Amino acid sequence: MSGEQRKRAAVAVVKAENRDDQVTPEAGPEFVETPYVQDLTKRGLAYLEVGYPVHFAGPAGTGKTTLAFHVAARRGRPVVLIHGDDEFGSSDLVGRHSGYRKQKLIDNFIHSVLKTEESMNIMWMDNRLTMACKDGYTLIYDEFTRSRPEANNALLSILEEKILNLPKMSRGGDGYLEVHPDFRAIFTSNPEEYAGVNKTQDALMDRLITVSLGHFDRETEVQITMAKSGLPRTDAGIIVEVVRELRGFGVNNHRPTIRACIAIAKILAHQGARAHQDDPVFQWACRDVLNTDSAKVTRGGQSIMGEKVEEVIRSVFGLRRQASPRSGRGSRPHQE
Repeated sequence: MSGEQRKRAAVAVVKAENRDDQVTPEAGPEFVETPYVQDLTKRGLAYLEVGYPVHFAGPAGTGKTTLAFHVAARRGRPVVLIHGDDEFGSSDLVGRHSGYRKQKLIDNFIHSVLKTEESMNIMWMDNRLTMACKDGYTLIYDEFTRSRPEANNALLSILEEKILNLPKMSRGGDGYLEVHPDFRAIFTSNPEEYAGVNKTQDALMDRLITVSLGHFDRETEVQITMAKSGLPRTDAGIIVEVVRELRGFGVNNHRPTIRACIAIAKILAHQGARAHQDDPVFQWACRDVLNTDSAKVTRGGQSIMGEKVEEVIRSVFGLRRQASPRSGRGSRPHQE
């Protein structure tokens, strides 16, 4: 890939090196960037530098988590990662009592005198949110709306008053913890109509700066597909065109996502196939990967998604032949 192409490419991979309960994100060998991603990164960093938490919101497959790691990596601070879960309670974020420590001292220094002394202390274990607040780490709370709203109540005072309220018996009984000045938070979430997503409290949303994400632009999707699969630009471009055309069809225009582009491209690369109308691998890979919404797109009770995929493939290659007058019938698509 040339220097200019690398400059214009998109986020593909961010590696996270695990160190106990923290991670250190760094760019992987497939990490590239486009102006679209650069703009989102610049905005996210600007909000974080002022002290506001950032919320990347959008449908699945729009790169929210990867972008969150990329922005966190640019801060140069360790990262604490939390994944939203409906089973979460406040203690899963803040910490909990993990047992007791009992000590017994027997003093028989004087033979005729027996002295005993017992003490019992409650053991406290910090969880990741407390650790991030205490040490000034960057918190990434991925899909935080999958947690029940009451589980996230501890975040309200953290983000506004910069104080973490703790149970009285924790951390020496202080009852609160002042948030480190370097602490920052990045949230991601899917739309509320997604299964397993809760409506969060307005008080929390009012503390966040929400950046709404949609699907990448065409150039970004082509570059991601190339970076993840190793396919040439022509094949990646055809796959992206097919996927983008299908998004406007049916009851769910969020899908197929960039993940479908990557899956088809990887299959073609592994099989040594090409994104061509007459290539059988390309045909069955598209039918299988893009047939995910078959139960929702029906005619007379029968799925028509496979039929639609074939129609879109014919349409994409028909438009390409029209755009390339020197291409003959059945010829390979022109190089971009």
